[in-house]
Amino acid sequence: MSRDFYEFFCPVKVIAGERALEHIPFELGLLGAARPMILTDKGVIAAGLLAHVQKALASSGVAIGAVFDEVPQDSSLATVRAAAARYREAGCDAILAVGGGSVIDTSKGVNILVSDAGDVAEGGGDLLRYAGAHHLKKPLRPLFVVPTTAGTGSEVTLVAIISDETRGVKVPFTSTFLMPNAAVLDPRMTQTLPAHLTAMTAMDAMTHAMEAYTCLAANPLSDAYATSAIQKISNHLLPVLDDLKSPLGRLELAQASTMAGIAFSNSMVGLVHALGHTLGSMTHLPHGVCMNLFLPYVLEYNLPVASDRIGELLLPLAGPDIYASTPKGRRGTETITQLRRLRDTLNARCKLPRTIQETGKLDRSALRTLAERALDDGPVAFNPREADLSDMIGIVERAWG
Repeated sequence: MSRDFYEFFCPVKVIAGERALEHIPFELGLLGAARPMILTDKGVIAAGLLAHVQKALASSGVAIGAVFDEVPQDSSLATVRAAAARYREAGCDAILAVGGGSVIDTSKGVNILVSDAGDVAEGGGDLLRYAGAHHLKKPLRPLFVVPTTAGTGSEVTLVAIISDETRGVKVPFTSTFLMPNAAVLDPRMTQTLPAHLTAMTAMDAMTHAMEAYTCLAANPLSDAYATSAIQKISNHLLPVLDDLKSPLGRLELAQASTMAGIAFSNSMVGLVHALGHTLGSMTHLPHGVCMNLFLPYVLEYNLPVASDRIGELLLPLAGPDIYASTPKGRRGTETITQLRRLRDTLNARCKLPRTIQETGKLDRSALRTLAERALDDGPVAFNPREADLSDMIGIVERAWG
């Protein structure tokens, strides 16, 4: 098998390699699509990344039906509706999402609205009819995803989170029909990512993997992907920060993100995500920052019931020498120690916040509200240790700094 092009199994087809973009026209043809709409954001275009995709499509004669580049940092219902209208106006037959988590989630929402049910768009234009879990009843339009960050894992998940700006809440959509047809991982698409965003998105993927491994729905499949993701991030994140253009390192981090996405899609996440979702909705901090803030504090909280599982993560995180030299009963604590050291390094090199206080985005008086709202977030049910309000307040107090 070629070193620079290969596929690995997951519910979404994953195409990875230094020229993975050039495979997109073939994949479109397999599904009978010939006029995709590219959905992206202004940052992707400013970084010159869209040119790589356009060149790959042009080389095979694929006509781009439309380009919608108005996706904000937080996907919104209004953005989804506007993009769906553009898709219909241009007579497109597929969606090609080029961007990070917001772009990918937006593309999933758009796909709900543009997928036909007879002559009427699925949901009749009311996206909220499909909020929640498994309300879609049939396959949607072809959707291909080209991630430009290495963290969200949304390119291989059945979930989209879209903000309802009117109500000030984030609305989840979950369905196997939301899964993209293919995720295309090409190192050219992340080489312009600055150090701060590289670190932030990598810790997002690290959190996905660690929660997938330690939460209640973990299973052998999710374990395999989660540990591989952790090892790749541990081995390649700091070297990539030394050489942001490294094709190998960028590809490894992209694979880690996708593997972590596969892991939690086959298991679930826990309190880190419950707290992170809530803090993000209150402060509009990026999701990866929120994950990095809470990860060690939730692992500490879970130690009394999940010490062995947390300890097993020491091997992919710190390597065989540290794992072997650490007594079994101390491996859980050492995992958290190693994680803290990594966060300290990222803070020193990239100013990635380690505590809520360091973000400057939330007053300490709002911590109780944060804890109360997080208790209502779905991932709480999958955390290995139950938590009540006082427990949650304790976690956010420690995460404050």
